[in-house]
Amino acid sequence: MSTVERIRGRVIAVAGGANGIGRETAALLARAGAHIAIGDYDAAAAQHAAAELAGIARGYDLDVTSSESFAAFAASVESDLGPIDVLVNSAGVMWVGPFDAEPDAAARRQLDVNLLGVIHSVKLVAPKMRARGSGQIVTIASAASLLPTPGEATYAASKHGVLGYLKAVRTELRGSGVNLSVIMPTVVDTALAAGTSTGSAAMLQPIDVARAVAKVIQRPRFQVTVPAYVGVAHRVVDLLPQRLQDLILARLVPDQVASVDRKARSSYEEGITRGRDG
Repeated sequence: MSTVERIRGRVIAVAGGANGIGRETAALLARAGAHIAIGDYDAAAAQHAAAELAGIARGYDLDVTSSESFAAFAASVESDLGPIDVLVNSAGVMWVGPFDAEPDAAARRQLDVNLLGVIHSVKLVAPKMRARGSGQIVTIASAASLLPTPGEATYAASKHGVLGYLKAVRTELRGSGVNLSVIMPTVVDTALAAGTSTGSAAMLQPIDVARAVAKVIQRPRFQVTVPAYVGVAHRVVDLLPQRLQDLILARLVPDQVASVDRKARSSYEEGITRGRDG
């Protein structure tokens, strides 16, 4: 079965789909024939993004930090388009800098959006999928779920939390027909990553992650790194003594404390502390 055949006619909801990776993912899946629901903190942007997609697409208001908002979003999608076959969690925010300089508001926002947002989604959507005996939840996490990332301590904590949470839930859902997938890209060219360094990896584009989402819908897997070699390298390095791990990772993983362009991130990070998603 081709990717298009696997996706065509399915109801796919994209949380955080008005911009960046989410928008590119929604566009790619729409071209493959999916019925798309875009949920976003900026409802007008979600509706605008949906209007630009091919085929059937709707935009909705969604605050992933609120379980009530997520429940209303899921109910609206089901009423308008039908039961959600695939949910893509793409909402995310990131503050960059020394751990002890991070504003408390930025730390809370990252945990609320990146971690609690995923927890809300899984609690509300997975049980209905389990009752039907089928469904998939694809979450865009980060290579920071696996790697030590100086300058991104709370962001990394949220992404480690996402991976740990989904590992546990996946075990509970085993045999239910519900698949969980975690996409873990390196640095992607979006507003979230503005002014940051890519380290040894090349800068990814949103379409690279969107293609990984489409591929994992075609052939479900739990953990997917983008590029793929990151997962292999992590498993190999993790077998080494700590001193060797530290030396290798220092060469591969960017030190955002040393390299971040604060001016390039100022507007974005001001939005985080004021409660806007990236």
